Amino acid sequence: MPQIASELRGQVIAPERIPVIDLAPLLLDNDVAPVAREMLRACQDLGFFYIRNHGIDETLRNDYFEVARRFFALPLEEKLKIDARLSNAHRGFFPVHAENNDPDASLDLKEGFDIMAEQSLDDERVVAGVPLHGPNQWPENLAGFRETTMQYFEAMASLGEKMMQAIAVALELPADFFADKLDGPFAMLRMLHYPPQTGQVTKQEIGTGAHTDYGLLTILAQDDNGGLQVQTPEGGWIDAPPLPGTFVVNIGDELQRWSNDALNSNPHRVINVSGKERYSAPFFFHAAWNTVIDCLPTCADASGAGKYEPVTAGDYMWQRFTATFAHHQGN
Repeated sequence: MPQIASELRGQVIAPERIPVIDLAPLLLDNDVAPVAREMLRACQDLGFFYIRNHGIDETLRNDYFEVARRFFALPLEEKLKIDARLSNAHRGFFPVHAENNDPDASLDLKEGFDIMAEQSLDDERVVAGVPLHGPNQWPENLAGFRETTMQYFEAMASLGEKMMQAIAVALELPADFFADKLDGPFAMLRMLHYPPQTGQVTKQEIGTGAHTDYGLLTILAQDDNGGLQVQTPEGGWIDAPPLPGTFVVNIGDELQRWSNDALNSNPHRVINVSGKERYSAPFFFHAAWNTVIDCLPTCADASGAGKYEPVTAGDYMWQRFTATFAHHQGN
């Protein structure tokens, strides 16, 4: 087993600190209020929670992890045929160290594969050169890969839209407040593979460096090997281990800005010290590209003002995205 530096150890705490929220009232009974109350409490604290009874078929989730394992087992030269650097829309594979979430402190020991909703080359946004818009890249001769990946993407998108209803109610807004601000939605599905680390593990190279996500919600499926850590308000770190039948959800920066800091986009990191290969699947759920992120009316201060200057979701996302991928900087 690898030896981990003391500063990288996560504290194991009472499970209820990262609560498990049952989505059955929302998904089965269309009763938003109880889920909204629980989400509000979680998002005002660490900004992280687990969800169960989420409606995502376990077979589909397992199939998605299986195609991910098959993809990452391909020779590097095969994966590089669909390198994201070949795509104007950043779709496809990226190798180890291509993305670094905390580049001033550490390198990310992971490789990944990104897709978004399909857009054809004659789509007006693609023609206009809007970043991150375009067709996906797909591996050749990997049976079922595209079909399973897109099926999983669509299922996660539907789940994200339902969860945003609960977020709206939590913020004392109509349940459909965000419906016209999601654009179908604008989202990224990522496969991640973390190679095992051996020897002394230090901050200079870990699975994923400390960062906050920059969208609305991230819905994470993780395998059984763990590694996710969440920062506490005191600056320490706690483990967010895999729990059977659940996803981990966290708030992103767009939602923290929109809510005027009522909801907490919290730093987190990944340190794979299992001695095994680790796989995970984050689904990054964003506001529509041209949506203006400004203080929500229910979240303003007494003068009606917010803490942040208005920004479009696309401009904010692209600024954050290019900071973690060196090959996009200067574009």
